[in-house]
Amino acid sequence: MAKAAILSDRAVLKVSGEDAEHFLHNLVTNSIEGLPAGEARYAALLSPQGKIISDFLVVATEVGFLLDVPKSRVEELKKRLTLYKLRAKVTLTIEDAVVAAIFDGSGSVTLTEMFADPRIPGLGFRVFLPSETASDVLELAELKVVDEDEYASFRIALGVPESGRDFAFDDAFPHEADMDQLAGIDFRKGCYIGQEIVSRMQHRGTARTRLVPVRILGSAEPGAEVTAGGKPLGTLGSVDGERGIAMIRIDRADDALAAGEPITAGTATLIVERPNWARFRFPGDPLPDAAS
Repeated sequence: MAKAAILSDRAVLKVSGEDAEHFLHNLVTNSIEGLPAGEARYAALLSPQGKIISDFLVVATEVGFLLDVPKSRVEELKKRLTLYKLRAKVTLTIEDAVVAAIFDGSGSVTLTEMFADPRIPGLGFRVFLPSETASDVLELAELKVVDEDEYASFRIALGVPESGRDFAFDDAFPHEADMDQLAGIDFRKGCYIGQEIVSRMQHRGTARTRLVPVRILGSAEPGAEVTAGGKPLGTLGSVDGERGIAMIRIDRADDALAAGEPITAGTATLIVERPNWARFRFPGDPLPDAAS
């Protein structure tokens, strides 16, 4: 039986009006134009300096778009989008709805208006539901309703980072948050806010810091500093038993591995593990000139 979890840390922002498509497309990191109703894209609104103000899943509907947004950022995102609205015929509304994740066998489920999570295959589906009846709707669809921590374990096992847990808003670049790996950036579209920085990092390969899955040997807490040889490498984010996700400097992790120094978070040792969706250079991989 497929599982479903109501995600209490997500909110729904509706973007509607005759200019909604053009408005969003010109602001966010991914292409929105021509997105068919019922399909979703992963995207973010950036600052002019290229930092992530908020990421979200954009779902096209017959009357506009619904954004699956971190609840902690929905008010800020609405405020920022309002600043850019100017004379555009666009309405921004925070909906009285919840977001549910359907996973672990979700391919057999046919719940009305659910959409595939666009980040990687296998991450499951999402659906927006009325707040008061969400649990009833999921149970009527013969889904096993589980705690959202079970979905977090599923996500962490796939190595997929979560904003607010694995990277801080207003601080991380899209490449650092692996948005380029998770179908969150369209490098062929025209200008959007922060586009020059994103394009420069892509073409110059200057993303030295990345979110990577790690195996945790020992006990470590989210937020613990990651070090090697007495030098800081980054920060541990999501933790689920022996699995976690950490933001680390790839070059410093390279140096640690070459020197035989363990990568640690507190008293725990971290082993960097490559997920099957990652195409960027991992610690220990040959350098580009050495591989040729």
